Amino acid sequence: MCNSLRDEQQLGQLFQNLIGNAVKFVPENRTPEVAVTAERDGALWRFEVADNGIGLEPAHAERIFRMFQRLHNRDSYPGTGIGLAIAKKVVERHGGTIWAEPRAVGGSAFRFTLPAQDVA
Repeated sequence: MCNSLRDEQQLGQLFQNLIGNAVKFVPENRTPEVAVTAERDGALWRFEVADNGIGLEPAHAERIFRMFQRLHNRDSYPGTGIGLAIAKKVVERHGGTIWAEPRAVGGSAFRFTLPAQDVA
């Protein structure tokens, strides 16, 4: 997965963007809760960053990964609209896929896969 310092930095940025959004997109009256999990699934690692935030509509699940796409105005939630586009680019550069889904209990789940590399 990580063959160089640049790869490590990009993967760090991926987690920073996903966890940062999980904390940012929470109503003011709620304490943010974020769970990060990973499990091996054959030739892949499956990751999830789940939160108790404002959630997302399934219709917007793909749109949010486009550059400068925002679902809320800057007065409600600050940001540039590039964080998830960067996350998608990093995941795809490393041979994986990324998607988002609303959680049944509220909030969102951002899931992605990356190819597993066995260390000899």
